[in-house]
Amino acid sequence: MLDNRSYSLKRGGPMSKKERARVYMDFLAEEGYRPYMDEDGDVVFKSEGLTYVIITEEEDEEFVSLVLPNFWSIDSEKELARALKAANEVNRSIKAVKVYVRKDGKNTIAAVEMFVKTPESFNLVFERSLRALKGAVARFAELMRED
Repeated sequence: MLDNRSYSLKRGGPMSKKERARVYMDFLAEEGYRPYMDEDGDVVFKSEGLTYVIITEEEDEEFVSLVLPNFWSIDSEKELARALKAANEVNRSIKAVKVYVRKDGKNTIAAVEMFVKTPESFNLVFERSLRALKGAVARFAELMRED
């Protein structure tokens, strides 16, 4: 019986965070992106001019988060209130995406968080997850621009 550790279909054994990141980087490169690994071992890539991050955890090998950090700056208390309301609406109406305000109240983050049994299975949900993330950000921006 398999435990909760991530197993590579190719290797047949547990993988480190860095090894899983390499699987994600290989997949993204095959799809035409130019990924790189940051100092935390997360995978960074650009799509349509925006910078996304694939975050994994050493201690929870099945957890993956596709993140768009800092996509809407917040410049006032009034805008913060509107951002919280818009984030709530997006979270309520769009599947799988979380939009939230950073702890410092100065910017927003959007993420699709998921569990994948193997790093390779992420490939099966990547495009839909990226579309959902982009759709959520577009909806958030639309709500923020409403008067």
